[in-house]
Amino acid sequence: MKIVVLGGGISTERHVSLVSGTSVCKALRERGHKAIFVDMFFGLEDYEGSLEDAFDAPDGFCGSVAIETQAPDIKAVIASRKYKSPSRLGKNVLEICALADCVFLGLHGADGEDGKIQAALDLLGIPYTGSDCLGSAMAMDKAVAKRIMESTGIRTPKWQELRYTEADISHLAETLPMPCVVKVVDGGSSIGVSIPDTREELRGALTEILKYGNRVVVEEKIVGRELTVPVFDGRALSAIEIVPPDKFDYVAKYQAASAGGAQEICPAPITEEEYAQIADMALRFHNALGLSVYSRSDFILDREGRAWCLEVNTLPGMTPASLIPKAAKLEGMSYGELCEKIIELSLEARKSSSCRSKRENHRAVARSEKIIELSL
Repeated sequence: MKIVVLGGGISTERHVSLVSGTSVCKALRERGHKAIFVDMFFGLEDYEGSLEDAFDAPDGFCGSVAIETQAPDIKAVIASRKYKSPSRLGKNVLEICALADCVFLGLHGADGEDGKIQAALDLLGIPYTGSDCLGSAMAMDKAVAKRIMESTGIRTPKWQELRYTEADISHLAETLPMPCVVKVVDGGSSIGVSIPDTREELRGALTEILKYGNRVVVEEKIVGRELTVPVFDGRALSAIEIVPPDKFDYVAKYQAASAGGAQEICPAPITEEEYAQIADMALRFHNALGLSVYSRSDFILDREGRAWCLEVNTLPGMTPASLIPKAAKLEGMSYGELCEKIIELSLEARKSSSCRSKRENHRAVARSEKIIELSL
């Protein structure tokens, strides 16, 4: 198959996306596919050949990348692009995607998980991996996702949505319930997230988070074990426990445990009852949002054995060391097999979605004709 693996972009999760995308691309090439990696923001600005020949690039445009210890400097990334345009899509991105049999979305964060690129590809009739634009957008917005959880009976910490300015910080720092967690509504990779223990720390957190947006979710802090459960092909996989160091931030999330990162235990050492509880929640949340193919939901398991759902990721990390590949490995599925299966299931999902849209259009026409008939 001709496959474009789309990654990079200009979200705060750019570095993670670059590693996910190039890893997937290399795995697909090893399995015989004509896969190429394309940075969504830069596109093919350094490629001089014809677009049809791009799929024959000997290295698939896969460079050597690694997750840095610092979040990316997005302003510097934007300034470095040769193709000067206000578009977030780089040179020939949509054109090369249109030539592919499938676009594998290796994106994370804004423009990737929020439904925007999915909507663009839908309008062009280009099949892609993962969930559709609506499910992605609802999952990415933490406030909307919380409302879906509550409407579905999924236990989640008490929360409130806030819009604020710098002038509001002093009042909020004195009045918000403590202890709490503050999250920008569309953030990821622990960027734009703070867990203050004191009101002074809360004041600093509110100031820092304004760099990423003025709309936040403030939720009750639940003390317990951090667990995550992938959903793949309609069922929950093994739970994974994440044991963070004292400070859980961007470094802790992505660096090895030996370098100050979190320890990841797969499968998580929990009881069958505890697993059944979180697996049920993960599946219900996945289905309530109308997600497709795969997702990964995050939980806190408190001292009483109650699971609290925090959020869901519709395009979770896909490096070989990421959580979904680890859980899939326990099922006997290699990394390359997982990448291929995601494409297979996604093509089925896009075909099914297209058929549903046609049926819905026919029904709408029939209803309109009936209304006209009754009005005559």
